[in-house]
Amino acid sequence: MPRATRASRLTGLLTSVLLLAVTAVACGSSDSDAGSGSPDAKGSSSSAFPVTIGHKYGSTTIKSEPKRIVTVGLTDQDAVLALGKVPVGTTEWLGGYKGAVGPWAKDKLGSSPAPTVLKDTGTGPQVEKIAALRPDLILAVYSGLTKSQYASLSKFAPVVAQPKEFNDFGVPWQRQTELIGKALGKDAEAKKLVAGVQDKFAAARKANPGFAKSTAVVATPYDGTFVFGSQDPRSRLLSDLGFTLPKDLDKVIGDKFGANISKERLDLLDQGVALWIVPDLTSAVTKLHRDPVYGDEKVVKEGREVFVKETGDYGNAVSLSTVLSIPYVLDRLVPQLAAASDGKPATKVGQPSS
Repeated sequence: MPRATRASRLTGLLTSVLLLAVTAVACGSSDSDAGSGSPDAKGSSSSAFPVTIGHKYGSTTIKSEPKRIVTVGLTDQDAVLALGKVPVGTTEWLGGYKGAVGPWAKDKLGSSPAPTVLKDTGTGPQVEKIAALRPDLILAVYSGLTKSQYASLSKFAPVVAQPKEFNDFGVPWQRQTELIGKALGKDAEAKKLVAGVQDKFAAARKANPGFAKSTAVVATPYDGTFVFGSQDPRSRLLSDLGFTLPKDLDKVIGDKFGANISKERLDLLDQGVALWIVPDLTSAVTKLHRDPVYGDEKVVKEGREVFVKETGDYGNAVSLSTVLSIPYVLDRLVPQLAAASDGKPATKVGQPSS
């Protein structure tokens, strides 16, 4: 399923028989079988509870430190892992990684087993499988959880849904990490993690002052031309690096993480840098350049494009854009953006060696 269609993965209504799900939870989860997910219990703070977290559908109170965490949010597992916990269940979006844990996060598993991977086939979270994991916390921060799905899941565990102040799938990685940190009783640890990654962005901006003088946009050749809005994590990578997004971007995109644009609006791509997420680095690029409208834009003629293959660890990390994957991305993306925005058409924008 193309990444641009991820919002559709959480839009179906839950029709599972919830009585079975509730019964499965009621069968109990003792401390001894809490499956625990943490390779290192240090830093947990039972005194932080109870905590109440507001979100799109109201607020959720977590009464005690969670032991069995299931992530319904498509990237929430990285923040959980970064905070020293291992979920018992994760929801797979991309990559096909064991436990839905990418290489940038794998060392956070420690000696714990990989989480059980839940798949979303387009009808929403797998309620019965989630219930069988006996969660005491369900995280759906980076998600498009519907109200009915939230209500259904809340019948057997506290659910932290997406924050209301952002579009679905639009929560910034900073806010995602801090919300999950609060839910786990690890406020201070979460803030420290965020500050560490923000320092990496600051170092990249300092080393590349030209970024702040340039505009940039992110797109993918899905079903025509799909452009990502300002609240999409990929666009936030650019703005966090100092680039300015097109001023009318969200006016064109609407209240969504991204949208297809018409041929008449391909001018939106003619920015200081165009970052493309493409299925391959050969034929897909050739096809883009053969387009009579886009191929004639200055961004193409002056070599100001960056191409990232959507599959593979690098492309997956760009799409996820989490507290753990971003440092991995910056090591690879920043040199490409620097080459594309140096004002020298002859500069070749290379690909990372690994």
